[in-house]
Amino acid sequence: MGMQIGFALLLVLVIALAASTFRILREYERAVVFQLGRFWQVKGPGLILLIPVVQQMIRVDLRTIVLDVPPQDVITRDNVSVKVNAVLYFRVLDPQKAIIQVENFLMATSQLAQTTLRAVLGKHELDQLLAEREQLNSDIQQVLDAQTDAWGIKVANVEIKHVDLNESMIRAIARQAEAERERRAKVIHAEGELQASEKLMQAAEMLGRQPGAMQLRYMQTLGAIAGDKSSTIVFPLPIELLKGMAEVSANKP
Repeated sequence: MGMQIGFALLLVLVIALAASTFRILREYERAVVFQLGRFWQVKGPGLILLIPVVQQMIRVDLRTIVLDVPPQDVITRDNVSVKVNAVLYFRVLDPQKAIIQVENFLMATSQLAQTTLRAVLGKHELDQLLAEREQLNSDIQQVLDAQTDAWGIKVANVEIKHVDLNESMIRAIARQAEAERERRAKVIHAEGELQASEKLMQAAEMLGRQPGAMQLRYMQTLGAIAGDKSSTIVFPLPIELLKGMAEVSANKP
């Protein structure tokens, strides 16, 4: 009976040693191995062997991590308070640095993304924040990537998701947009009037150089008046016609 218990204990010990000795890492995983507390090497993927008690390992996932940056209170350069949240895409390039250089690279990257988001967006005005997101995303990504490089982390992309404004600011932006539309309408109307006046001046100059054209235009105007259903017709009499009649009367004996 005692031998059976001893054999069972020995079997359990062997299984425990085997479990702590043989480790299997997936294709996207790496093991940062420490030997007696000192960094030894990075192993994986596949089957790796560890010396029990002497060596310990920490798994590191090399896949792209999607990190949601919570809404941040941002005061823009033109003193407008907004709430902005974003999403961050990054991955570990150097497992040794990610484990040794920073205590918790996930938390550190999240905190750095929040502070960087506030710092970068605070340098821009509200109009830029709403209209130039691609450029702002690139600026935030470059700042983050430069700071996380010491941790062995590559920030691939940053996307601003939402920009929340208070109701008063939304109404102000709506009034501004309406005023801009009215301004454009007035400018277009003024440009149309200017073009019409230029065409009228060109037509007047042409009619002035060609008296026959003036008479033809006069007859066309009479035809348009005759087709009108108005009971009162004002008959225009050209000055040139009066001059012609006066000359004829003067030449009679």
